[in-house]
Amino acid sequence: QLQLVESGGGLVQPGGSLRLSCVASGSTLDTYAIGWFRQAPGKEREGVSCVSSSGGSRKFADSVKGRFTLSRDSAKNRVYLQMNSLKPEDTAVYYCAAGLPRLLFRTCVSGEYDYWGQGTQVTVSS
Repeated sequence: QLQLVESGGGLVQPGGSLRLSCVASGSTLDTYAIGWFRQAPGKEREGVSCVSSSGGSRKFADSVKGRFTLSRDSAKNRVYLQMNSLKPEDTAVYYCAAGLPRLLFRTCVSGEYDYWGQGTQVTVSS
């Protein structure tokens, strides 16, 4: 059973940066599609940055393009979300998710992902 634990959230001023980390246990992340999602109060969960299991397909929300970067560290069984130029509208709980590869997997669609972390709060405020 894959387990995911996020860390790295916190309070940051507008224009600042944070790096979120997601560590996996129970299985290797290399075989999974990985996604970072976020959910702000009163809003639906949104796919922020996602990559297929092969790495061949990547998706970013339009609102974060050029500012957020997803990366993997296979040796540490971790994935990261580097967030730069943060804005108040980036405030949300951020979740790491993993999906088993299958035919017609829809990258960055939350219902496709099988395992979720508990989330980490990111607050962007002055």
